[in-house]
Amino acid sequence: MTDTAPTAIPPSAQVTLADGRVELAPGAAPSGPYANEDLLPVPVERRTWTTYNFTALWVGMAHNTASWTLASGLIAVGMDWKQAVLTIALANVIVLVPMLLTGHAGPKYGIPFPVFARASFGVRGANLPAVVRALVACGWFGIQTWIGGEAIYFLAGKLIGDSWANAAHIGGHAWTMWLSFALFWVLQVAIIYRGMDTIRRFENWAAPFVLVGAFVMLIWMSNKAGGFGPLLDQPSQLGWGSDFWKLFWPSLMGMIGFWSTLSLNIPDFTRYGKSQRAQTWGQALGLPTTMTLFAFLSVLVTSGSQAVYGETIWDPVQLAAKTDSVVGLLFALVTVLVATLSVNVAANLVSPAFDFSNVAPRKISFRAGALATCVIGVLIFPWKLYSDPQGYIFTWLGLVGGLLGTVAGILIADYWILRRGRLDLTDLYRTGGRYWYEGGWNWRAVVAFLAGGVLAVGGADFHPLVDGRPVPALAPLADYGWAVGLGTSMLLYVVLMLARGRDRLEA
Repeated sequence: MTDTAPTAIPPSAQVTLADGRVELAPGAAPSGPYANEDLLPVPVERRTWTTYNFTALWVGMAHNTASWTLASGLIAVGMDWKQAVLTIALANVIVLVPMLLTGHAGPKYGIPFPVFARASFGVRGANLPAVVRALVACGWFGIQTWIGGEAIYFLAGKLIGDSWANAAHIGGHAWTMWLSFALFWVLQVAIIYRGMDTIRRFENWAAPFVLVGAFVMLIWMSNKAGGFGPLLDQPSQLGWGSDFWKLFWPSLMGMIGFWSTLSLNIPDFTRYGKSQRAQTWGQALGLPTTMTLFAFLSVLVTSGSQAVYGETIWDPVQLAAKTDSVVGLLFALVTVLVATLSVNVAANLVSPAFDFSNVAPRKISFRAGALATCVIGVLIFPWKLYSDPQGYIFTWLGLVGGLLGTVAGILIADYWILRRGRLDLTDLYRTGGRYWYEGGWNWRAVVAFLAGGVLAVGGADFHPLVDGRPVPALAPLADYGWAVGLGTSMLLYVVLMLARGRDRLEA
């Protein structure tokens, strides 16, 4: 099918309010194969999330076990606490920028990420970035569910005794560990089935609870070490010379890759925002500050484990199991459970639920998409991804960051550089409109995505997942995957779209 020229849209199809927010006019809700209740724009009266809600969302998502291991993993591979905190703080300031840029479309138009992606990839083509994003979320969901299962396993082991902790092994783990994994899986499914408002309320109280738990672990470790001095005195194994900088750049890209998923689908949350100010201030206050604070707490506790136990224990569940106090262990592991639920439900179930729904809106609901995420999250063998900090930070996070950086570059280029923040809501849901391109696909976005992705991850070392580099000649770019992917796709997309004709972009 050839390009369809922009068609005139009745002025009553969408309404722009005085504050700039846009919604569908009464009776103008799209129908057909590319719309369902979960994907349609959120009406203005239901866009109620405040600055506090967004801040609490980020505190709840940032203060989790994976964030803890992100920072403690840097200690495990040789950094000291100053180097680890610097790396994480800088990464989160950088990733905040695309987070705010893509998040802008949420409160303005009330649309989720897969619908937002239709403007650049096409009404059908948006399934490409949506499915890529969803599969990444499935991986994260599996990792976080394994962490939550570990917490239940250790907690029950302390209460029940050796019959639980030393049960017969199946597939390299005790059968009781597999049972714990399944129980935590079911708990998350129950929460997501209650909807977005339940998630918002859960995040509001989970955020401060988890922060208190992290400080309790810090106090406990400082007491074991004989004060804060030993926690701060653990030397870097790298120094500040060339050894550090060789590790710094891939680490920085890995840290950015940690939240590169959310830099794409943040509209899934900001679509409920009361205003642009609410989402901007909420994210700015919630992401870089809380991630840096949590990183500081985790690296101090991990450094303390070196001083106290003579080894780096980067997994907080394993570290909590070292305590002799049943009460202390219970508190620590309940904190881990709440923290893991907080991030996993919000970051790794909400978004892929929308993404899978976008594949077949008339057949797959939000809840069905969430259930698909839960099933796929088990099938990716998360216990293997999580078992090695080297593979976790550099392979998994580097690969994720490189691929998703390319999508972020295209979204930002399309929305801000080419369209100047203007979208047509009805055309996002129909055939033959300005976002239909060729048969529902914008091949220019696909080309930019593939080119950026190859340059970003083609030279990466995929060990321990697989041996070798797919394109060895691109190895020098591998340490900068996220930045390479974002910059390449952004530039190429702009060039290809301008060659198509700027007059065809106006909305």
